[in-house]
Amino acid sequence: MSQSAVKASGVTDAPDAGRWKALVFIALAQLMVVLDATIVNIALPSAQQDLGISDGNRQWVVTAYALAFGGLLLFGGRIADLWGRKRTFVTGLAGFAVASALGGAATNEAMMFGSRALQGVFGALLAPAALSLLAVMFTDAKERAKAFGIYGAIAGGGGAVGLILGGFLTEYLNWRWTFFVNIPFAIVAAAGAYLVIREPKGGRNRSPLDIPGVILSTLGLVALVYGFTRAESNGWSDALTIGMFVGSAVLLLAFVIVESKVKAPLLPLRVITERNRGGIYLSLGLAIIAMFGLFLFLTYYLQIVKGYTPVKTGFAFLPMIAGMITGSTQIGARLMTRVAPRLLMGPGFLVAAVGMLFLTQLEINTSYAGVLLPGMLLLGLGMGTAFMPAMSMATMGVEARDAGVASAMVNTSQQVGGAIGTALLNTIAASATTSYIADHMGGAASRSQQQLVQLEGQVQGYTSAIWFAVGILVVAAAIALTLINAGRPGGGAVTRSGAGDEAEDELRVPVVAH
Repeated sequence: MSQSAVKASGVTDAPDAGRWKALVFIALAQLMVVLDATIVNIALPSAQQDLGISDGNRQWVVTAYALAFGGLLLFGGRIADLWGRKRTFVTGLAGFAVASALGGAATNEAMMFGSRALQGVFGALLAPAALSLLAVMFTDAKERAKAFGIYGAIAGGGGAVGLILGGFLTEYLNWRWTFFVNIPFAIVAAAGAYLVIREPKGGRNRSPLDIPGVILSTLGLVALVYGFTRAESNGWSDALTIGMFVGSAVLLLAFVIVESKVKAPLLPLRVITERNRGGIYLSLGLAIIAMFGLFLFLTYYLQIVKGYTPVKTGFAFLPMIAGMITGSTQIGARLMTRVAPRLLMGPGFLVAAVGMLFLTQLEINTSYAGVLLPGMLLLGLGMGTAFMPAMSMATMGVEARDAGVASAMVNTSQQVGGAIGTALLNTIAASATTSYIADHMGGAASRSQQQLVQLEGQVQGYTSAIWFAVGILVVAAAIALTLINAGRPGGGAVTRSGAGDEAEDELRVPVVAH
């Protein structure tokens, strides 16, 4: 949208002159949060041994972070709207740095678990504030496409960068550096943000905080994430697992009822009931389910089956990162102002599904160049192309006072999707592995033959789960193509959503300060 069009729409705020400098520091903070989700996984075996963490408790290094982060995201988004995005962003960075220092200096498991939970708390402040800052600072359609292209590439590829960095730090330094490395990231991003970022005026939501909504949403999301995490280790029929899912459903239903009745809701239902945003949250969540499970399987496959070192494993993921950066910045960003978002998201998810299809052919002696390389390239290319318009559209058209909570919903769909993906696909893989070993172990006479059957069983489990991931990506593509009906930015809606001209205008005008 041209500046004259913005002015004609009644918006008088000129774009912030420092917005491109601000993007550097916002992207740096986002990279820190995303890579932290995978960097600790590589360091976990070493940390477990040093701190004397039992096998039963080691999952809490990951789970403590996921519960705090996933449970508090909506609250964090609302705080950003209430308190100011810049202030929330800088506070989140400072707190994340302190929590990382505690994790790196941990002397026992309680200190480690506590630092990971604290990282999750400040991550829940930081992530929605970062995305909503982009939403309110970049209002021109072409500039917005470039900015969200960079952000989308980092959001998609950061996890793989974490695998490379985690491998280097663990192999050549010490597992503690996987925590300490966050500190310089946070200091540089916070200092830069403090000096450069200028929020548009009048974009705060100063309504009283919806305390019942905060309690219900936090408990509901924590129960949901913990339910899936527990299902992975204790099985789906475990009484506490089932109780968590039932409790989560009751709490989240109560949350929706409360939000429909209170004067100043934590999550205004207008944010998620708008057809395009609802379609984006749903399709993005499904795509993350497929992708997070794959990260885990490929890491195990490369290290356990192929015998790669942590560093070599990290470098093996480089084609996926290259694909994501290319899809996000060269395809998504260039085409977003020319075609409707669904025509990028739908085909993007389908290209990623084709990449997954390559990976269903994995065997013990599979060639990296013949199967893994094209599979990861296509997966990255498709995801990057789809992520970029999804990130942008999820916050486009919302009033500035709702930008934080709309951004939090993007992160919530990713976080919950990651928890579901890891648990669901792991369970499918474990079941297929057990079945394969039971069927083939009888014919293995020697110890080497038995070890071969076990490795073949693991690979069989991975490929079975990847087939499910292919199906999930196809469903995500179908949802994107059918539910998302907005036109290209600045071009209006393809069809009206049934709410009259006001709804159509909402899709046409990017996020602006009211």
